[in-house]
Amino acid sequence: MGQDVHAAVDRRVVHALGGTSMGTTWSVKCAAAAGVDLRPLHAGIQARLDEVVSQMSNWAPDSVLSRFNAAPAGSWHALPAEFATVLECALRIARLTDGAFDPTIGALVDAWGFGPSGAKVTRPDDGALAELRRVAGWERLLLERGGRALQPGGLSLDLCAVAKGFAVDHVADYLRGIAIGAALVEVGGELFGYGRKPDGSPWRVVVEAWSGDEDDDVPARILALDGLAVATSGDRWHGVRHDGRRHCHTLDPREGVALHDAPTAVTVVAGTAMEADAWATALTVLGEERGFELACAQDLAVRFVGPRSTGSRERMTPRFEALLAA
Repeated sequence: MGQDVHAAVDRRVVHALGGTSMGTTWSVKCAAAAGVDLRPLHAGIQARLDEVVSQMSNWAPDSVLSRFNAAPAGSWHALPAEFATVLECALRIARLTDGAFDPTIGALVDAWGFGPSGAKVTRPDDGALAELRRVAGWERLLLERGGRALQPGGLSLDLCAVAKGFAVDHVADYLRGIAIGAALVEVGGELFGYGRKPDGSPWRVVVEAWSGDEDDDVPARILALDGLAVATSGDRWHGVRHDGRRHCHTLDPREGVALHDAPTAVTVVAGTAMEADAWATALTVLGEERGFELACAQDLAVRFVGPRSTGSRERMTPRFEALLAA
């Protein structure tokens, strides 16, 4: 009996699928029988990603999120369960970071030229900035148990820093639901891996932090993902030059301005890609010193690579170091 089971496991192979969604690419590696028809599997994955877009994209004018942003003041909206889950996570991290993470700065993001309006990347003038900050603020958003949310007036949600991670989790849940026992899911660089490959090894991923300098000696790190997600934010991936200075696409919600001299890379490992995604953004905003302190206090697995101006030094929380030793 044991030999038959072992033989069946050995007949699995790793299949690779991919496509596009959320303005980026996705890929899935999964262990399944060699002769399995991949077309329904691909369609099922794409359907889950399309579901996230239809609910949470601020680039799709007919999404649930876009309709909420355009709704009149004082109106209540019953959110889909997935949307409510993401918003609950976003608000929890907003509270823990005193607003360094804020899902209500959609209008600010757009005004800077990082959103769907297609505006030129530029700093809003002081008057516009003050007004945009006035109508934003996670404290203004009321979310009831059961998923009803209040539009207080002028509030513009932007879930780009958390929805992509949720999409990874959503696909992984789908795969487990159809008895795919092992998979590595990636959407735009955010990853979640579970189960073991046919040879018994875990999914291993490389965490890089190249700063653009030829003499950069920050090492790549290798992580084994089995029930774990990894997400990275920072200046390396989301930087732009404006008025002679390099700015990060990420805004500091507390000031309403694009980050300058941000960490090169902040990598977070967590139980869900949604949380890893949101924390990576939040800790990038907080910066190397305050971010590291909070990550340790929250017992998070985080690797910081500091700003280029400080030599891109590497710092790892104890929880992250433990993962490297596993």
